[in-house]
Amino acid sequence: SQVERDLSEPSISDLRQIAECLGVPMSMLFAHSAAPADEQGYVVRAGSRRPMGSGEEGLIEELLSPDLTDDFEMVHSTFEPNSRMQTPANRPTQEVGYMISGRLNLTIGSREFLVTPGDSFRIKHEPYQWANPYDEPAVAIWVIAPPVY
Repeated sequence: SQVERDLSEPSISDLRQIAECLGVPMSMLFAHSAAPADEQGYVVRAGSRRPMGSGEEGLIEELLSPDLTDDFEMVHSTFEPNSRMQTPANRPTQEVGYMISGRLNLTIGSREFLVTPGDSFRIKHEPYQWANPYDEPAVAIWVIAPPVY
């Protein structure tokens, strides 16, 4: 009821559960600006990216893909300073990330990695968790197949 009254915003985890209960893609729960008719399905302008989630866990995501009709989705992810993923994810996906700036601690399966600008990584049907215990944001481009939003 707090969400309905605009007193709080649901986390990505909450939205995933709501979408699952409703039987809809999670992307249906996000607002976005409509692109001009000749650009729809082709171009996403920087100021028109579809925000994903609330940022409650310290993760701000924007959809870079024009829509969710492809076999993958591309997401711009900003991990706020001193934030961490609260619950490990274990999705039936293949995910590849490319670090643009900052540092990110990744746990993939039982292995731990520090990724920095220019590094890339892959998560393939394994549980993972991220943490940014540093004082600056970390920014990554994340490609996920099949789409989860």
